Amino acid sequence: MRLYHSPTTPFGRKVMVLLLETGQIADVEVSSVAGTPTDPGTMPVSENPLGKIPALVPDDGQAIYDSRVICRYLDDRAGGRLYPAAPRLWRTLTLEATADGMLEAAILMVYEARVRPEERRYDPWVEGQWAKVSRALDALESRWLDHLNGPIDMGQVAIGCALSYLDFRHGARNWRAGHPGLAAWYEGFAQRDSMKSTEPPSA
Repeated sequence: MRLYHSPTTPFGRKVMVLLLETGQIADVEVSSVAGTPTDPGTMPVSENPLGKIPALVPDDGQAIYDSRVICRYLDDRAGGRLYPAAPRLWRTLTLEATADGMLEAAILMVYEARVRPEERRYDPWVEGQWAKVSRALDALESRWLDHLNGPIDMGQVAIGCALSYLDFRHGARNWRAGHPGLAAWYEGFAQRDSMKSTEPPSA
């Protein structure tokens, strides 16, 4: 299988962590690509017409894209290790969706500074994106710690990657402030071998 990925994408990191946690990393050849919404660069547009990563090309040649779809495919291939049976499954999927929403907002903030000309940037829009992240952090602290501290699943992996990305790109925002339980959970989760070996390079 071929995985199109970038060391700095948290969505691709989710896939890499899953591959490591399920013992499938040797089954995948990783191709490093890069691009932006205004310039696809080396993005695999022939495999994913949306020009986004990660994208996975299994042995049958039919590309799979969107990190949640890829993760479900790979977890199924491994025998269903990180997506539990219902009813816990619905909380796991909701938690993964929460993490992905946080990441989408955080990445849009990065693009606003890197891609949009300075005279066209709109600070209230940026703060609106951070407000989504902030509300999600509050919800994780108040309603999700029991799940996060339970058996490992893909929801936890996604949240771990999301919090790491906040450190990576938005460290000055200090997401840990006001979220002691979440911070304590993350400090432990970040020590997993799969997380340590997939840390993004320095910003």
